Amino acid sequence: MSKITKLGVLALFALPVLPLRAISANDAPLPASAIADKVLVLKSERKLLLMKGSEVLKTYTLSLGGNPVGPKIMEGDRRTPEGTYVLDRHNAHSQYHRSIHISYPNADDVARAKRYGVPTGGELYIHGLPNDFKGPAHHLGDWTEGCIAVTNAEIDEIWRVVADGTPIEIKP
Repeated sequence: MSKITKLGVLALFALPVLPLRAISANDAPLPASAIADKVLVLKSERKLLLMKGSEVLKTYTLSLGGNPVGPKIMEGDRRTPEGTYVLDRHNAHSQYHRSIHISYPNADDVARAKRYGVPTGGELYIHGLPNDFKGPAHHLGDWTEGCIAVTNAEIDEIWRVVADGTPIEIKP
């Protein structure tokens, strides 16, 4: 076998392993002392990043509202809002395992809804899976009413490192 062919065969076996390493490296739990000072959501990438200053502590894959493109305009539009908010309360009695409330609507959201003459809606959260959920299909598509959903293990970790009052920025 030629040197080029051997390299090609090695590459075919090595390439599938590289993404697995990246995934497994991110699966390591955050240290007990970890504290996030900001949450960044990148809707188009379906990613939630826990930040400490400019350092990314951990990245999670998420699911959004069933109509995720664009800013939230009104109650019931199944969109996840875009803008800067505050994670203002932890909810241990959620119908979605655990949840952390997002301070939607902000002043821009209220003004937009007023222009259209529609209600803003509210009660948006970062949350886990529904308490009665059975199955592994969480990341197969966007399924919330506008919330940001992660797995139960992930919301447990986020819950631990994000305090009430932490800013959250949600980008398109």
